[in-house]
Amino acid sequence: MKVTIIAGARPNFMKIAPLIHAIQDAQKEGKDISYRLVHTGQHYDKNMSETFFEELNIPKPDINLGVGGGTQAEQTAGIMVAFEKDLMEHPTDLVIVVGDVTSTMACSIVAKKLCTKVAHIEAGIRSWDLTMPEEINRMVTDALADLYFTTSEVANDNLRNLGAKPEQIHFVGNVMIDTLLANMERLRQPEVFDQLGLKEKGYLMLTMHRPANVDEGSKLKKTMGEILNNVHGLPVVFPIHPRTAKIFSDLGIEAPNLHIVEPMGYLEFNYMVKHCKAVITDSGGITEETTVMGIPCITLRDNTERPETCTIGTNELIGTNPDAIKPALDILFAGNWKKGGIPQLWDGKTANRIVEILTK
Repeated sequence: MKVTIIAGARPNFMKIAPLIHAIQDAQKEGKDISYRLVHTGQHYDKNMSETFFEELNIPKPDINLGVGGGTQAEQTAGIMVAFEKDLMEHPTDLVIVVGDVTSTMACSIVAKKLCTKVAHIEAGIRSWDLTMPEEINRMVTDALADLYFTTSEVANDNLRNLGAKPEQIHFVGNVMIDTLLANMERLRQPEVFDQLGLKEKGYLMLTMHRPANVDEGSKLKKTMGEILNNVHGLPVVFPIHPRTAKIFSDLGIEAPNLHIVEPMGYLEFNYMVKHCKAVITDSGGITEETTVMGIPCITLRDNTERPETCTIGTNELIGTNPDAIKPALDILFAGNWKKGGIPQLWDGKTANRIVEILTK
């Protein structure tokens, strides 16, 4: 069996790493499975993509389509044109897409139009918010996929309600957590830890990149003020997304406890998360990692496609209104944050389950 694995953006690399390792293990056992790795080039910044291949021990891609940036439409079109050519030159039995980035949707469309089956890893998750490009990517991909590999019973229910057949749905767990657990002992302290004089549980991590939080300057400024004024003087470490940095630089936001740093590699970033007091974010994947590490997580979003991080884990969804930040931080600093648990099958063995299903 030949499979083509698609990766395009930072979150994808964490999800394909355990899959590739599981395929390599299956090959050693004599199972008939081979893979081709296609990097679309959707994330083209070295810190956002290339370092992940080195850190997570992923072989270099068989091809980098080099699509780069642009508008949603430009990026989608560029990926489709380039991947169509590659897939015609290298036919496969199955195209495997992961997550919900532009590459996920674009390559699914190309594969189906070339009569090639599609498997979607992390299928069925929904925020039901069509202002998010990722939600559209999920919906289109799940409408086309032949096989669904899911992270939760909520995702299974979503797919069933959309008409997926039981034999298409495979509840396997979370490949992101495979990567986290496999690398927990390899997490690496970044230079900024000592440079900033940080101490265990004595700082907060911040990430923001979604339009609802960063596109409007006045709102971003108020959000930052609410954070910085309510963390009791603790350092706030902000590895700034390139998209956010463009807007942030014009706002003149400064504070003694605010530390803007470059985007970090996977091992360094998760070291910082593991040792911090709490994370403030608008990311989806980070809420999964904080849940497994038992770190309080405050999410600046009005909805989430990962409800289990709230119902079971350490995450709280507080919305995008900056006024909600102080009450959440008050609970944190009072020592009353929920302890949380780990969702079913988030055990580090998801990729093995997927490959076992594929080789059957």
